[in-house]
Amino acid sequence: MGIFSKLKQAWFGDVNWEKLDDEFFDNLEESLILADVGVNIATEAVNSLRNAVFSYDMKDPEQVKAELRKILLQKLSVGDAALDTAKSPTVILVIGVNGVGKTTSIGKLAARLKGEGKKVLLCAGDTFRAAAADQLEIWANRAGVPIVRQHEGADPGAVLFDALQAAKARDVDVVLCDTAGRLHNKQNLMNELAKLRKIIDRELPEAGRETLLVLDATTGQNGLIQARSFKETAGLTGIVLTKLDGTAKGGIVIAIARDLGVPVKFVGVGEGIDDLKPFDPEEFVNDLF
Repeated sequence: MGIFSKLKQAWFGDVNWEKLDDEFFDNLEESLILADVGVNIATEAVNSLRNAVFSYDMKDPEQVKAELRKILLQKLSVGDAALDTAKSPTVILVIGVNGVGKTTSIGKLAARLKGEGKKVLLCAGDTFRAAAADQLEIWANRAGVPIVRQHEGADPGAVLFDALQAAKARDVDVVLCDTAGRLHNKQNLMNELAKLRKIIDRELPEAGRETLLVLDATTGQNGLIQARSFKETAGLTGIVLTKLDGTAKGGIVIAIARDLGVPVKFVGVGEGIDDLKPFDPEEFVNDLF
């Protein structure tokens, strides 16, 4: 992914592996902070590594690297990173502020689930943003899945109700519901999400549930603030991290997992319909090096 170039510089620079000094650990800590891991987590990780290096007299760079890999992987291990669609139907509420790639992530996820053999239905629950339903319909067509929508300004609860009725009538496996993306600190948005959950409780009480928050990796610590706000009010089950390409400071993945205890389930690595990948913590940590 190329997201930790500073970490690579710290690692492969002029390092005396026979006697690792404070400069090495300071550079490593700075690299982690610059990669948006966050100050607290960077300090914790480097202190743990320092203790291990001195306790076990590590002099081999591969051994030190393996130890840091283990430390970071532990911080990412906060729950099942797999999407739970075992129950049929499963209703997935997709939330997040405008501009993070929410609608495109829904389209990509629909294509992925359809490719797994599931019957997927999209619900255009963001009725507040102009042309949001039109944008979602374009992605529905790309993914080859049906969509339930109403006119702009319609009641999102009414759109979800129609989608759930359609899901029951058509034996749909997964309902993917777009939601309004107004600012995360607006109480009316949180009230709207609570109303949507009540409709699911009433119409499909046995349905599986996921609530995925879409975050833009390039927003760094601001994304973490958004995630905290949504977790407090929306009951998150997972994160979809978009724009995790060669320029993104992807350490935010570790910060989210460690601070919120919410697993990252998917990462967006490009613009194509197949560029939403299941998140593999071990693969991610290996890519850092």
